Amino acid sequence: MADETTRTGLTRDVGLVQLTFYGTGTILGAGIFVVIGEVLGEAGGLAPLAYLLAALVAVTTALSYAEMAARVPTAGGPVDYVERAFGTRWLGSAAGWALMIANVVSAATITTGFVDYLSSFVDVTHWVATTLVALAVAGVAAAGMKESAWLMTATTLIGAVTLLVVLWALRDGLLEAPQAVIAAPRSMDGSIFAALLGGAFLAIYSFIGFGDMAQTAEEVRDVRRVLPKAMILSLAVVFVFYIAVSAALVGAGGLDELTEAEAPLVRAAEREGWPAMPIAIASLAVIVNSALTQVIASARLLYDIGRDRRGAPGVFGRISATTNTPLFATAAVGAAVLALALFVPLKQLATGTSYAILLVFVGVNASLIVFKRRGQPEEAPDIWPAVPWIGVAVCIGALAGQLALGFVDG
Repeated sequence: MADETTRTGLTRDVGLVQLTFYGTGTILGAGIFVVIGEVLGEAGGLAPLAYLLAALVAVTTALSYAEMAARVPTAGGPVDYVERAFGTRWLGSAAGWALMIANVVSAATITTGFVDYLSSFVDVTHWVATTLVALAVAGVAAAGMKESAWLMTATTLIGAVTLLVVLWALRDGLLEAPQAVIAAPRSMDGSIFAALLGGAFLAIYSFIGFGDMAQTAEEVRDVRRVLPKAMILSLAVVFVFYIAVSAALVGAGGLDELTEAEAPLVRAAEREGWPAMPIAIASLAVIVNSALTQVIASARLLYDIGRDRRGAPGVFGRISATTNTPLFATAAVGAAVLALALFVPLKQLATGTSYAILLVFVGVNASLIVFKRRGQPEEAPDIWPAVPWIGVAVCIGALAGQLALGFVDG
């Protein structure tokens, strides 16, 4: 029998349906339930446009990810994309560490959001609730990828139904949204451009889950066909929900109240006469879903970094023969998530994630540009050659714009 911690290979247990729900669940939970209040606070009535700009950044990079994941189907994702494209080990390692940090910070953001939602209807001690959530998420991640994927399929279905209920509750606001968005600039005190860009930069965080799907490449059946298709399907579903829900909230009005609410969607539905408790409970299922995928993605990256000796101890590159998961890497990620969730505010976490992930996105798009110059394999999707160039441009533009805003505000 193999030793409990000496295996170095993952097992391929995940298919198209599970992976699509996996991606959809993490993107929905991270964005629409946790960060939408922060986006409304930055962009106000222009929030739907902020999500639209963020989607432009996301969709170009998602298409690049889809082709790169088929060309280089490894758990390292961007680590291996960048290294194989530019032939520089340290550059690939830098991309890996940046992405792992982004995922860990993202998991902490979602954990904080979960506790905020929980405290909106249950009197809980923040540090106790945060600790329990972080330990529970790390425990499920350690149990196995197949088990995690099935759990996330169920919770994602719950989340989708919940969002449909919220949209029905806010249907009048959805009809009023076009006029509300057009009128929004007249009621804004500061720069319209700054509000829109600030909101879009936070909203970018809402879309980053598609990148986490790349870290499942060594656990997906028929990966070259399934992974790209699941990425595109997940992004399409969440894009529709983000635009519709943000528009409905803007059309319903009372944005100041929603930005201050710990659970904005629950509060919005409650104002329309719907009971808060069922929506809050369903929301929690999807939020914890997202934290789980971030921990899984981070652990897979740390596993890849440890396995390939990229600056992490080799123990992180070991797989449990019992669970087929990197237990040491998962435990380390869980501890980091807990520390960040306990001591760093949510908005700072989301902003820091966006900076790190945009740098990784630049690397993924640039890698595809290089790979396309070398040829086009039949087994990989053939994305339009201009897409990665557009991806590089919009990602750098988003970074530059946010840095400029930070400098002005500073």
